[in-house]
Amino acid sequence: MDTTLTVYTPERKPTIETKNAIADFLFEHLEQFGDPRNDIRRSIDYALKEFDSFGGKILKAEINGTIVGAVVLNRTGMDGYIPENILVYIAVHRDYRGKKIGKYLMQQAIENTEGDLKLHVEPDNPAKFLYEKVGFTSKYLEMRYKRGSE
Repeated sequence: MDTTLTVYTPERKPTIETKNAIADFLFEHLEQFGDPRNDIRRSIDYALKEFDSFGGKILKAEINGTIVGAVVLNRTGMDGYIPENILVYIAVHRDYRGKKIGKYLMQQAIENTEGDLKLHVEPDNPAKFLYEKVGFTSKYLEMRYKRGSE
C-alpha cells in the first residue's frame, strides 16, 4: 500500500475542508478514547496558530485519497521539565488497523518534530503497546483536578 503523508504547519496550512475532514476523521476513529469534535478542532487550530499559541504540526496519511491516519502535535512552549511537544491525537482508520500505519505515523511524528514528545494514554488503550514499542516510557501518573467536580 502506498501511503501519502502530508505535514501541515502554521506556515503550510490545510484548507478549511481538509481541517474539517481531519477533525471528523479523528472524532470517528478515536472512538471511546476521543474527545468532542469541538475540542479536536481546537487542538488543530492550536497547532496551526489560528489563535495565539505555540503552534505544532498535523500529519495526515492517505491511501488512494482516503484518510487512513492522522496525528495532532501541539508545542508546549516549555522544555526540560515538560517536553516541548505533546502528541494530542493519533488515530488509524478502523479498516486499516494492523497494517503498521500507526507505527509509521508515530515514527513520522517523532522525525518531523524538534524536541521531546509526551502523550497521554489511558491504561486500557491497546495503542499503549505501540507507544512503548517506539520508545515512549511511563514517567508519571497524571492526576487532574476539574473545577466544579467537588
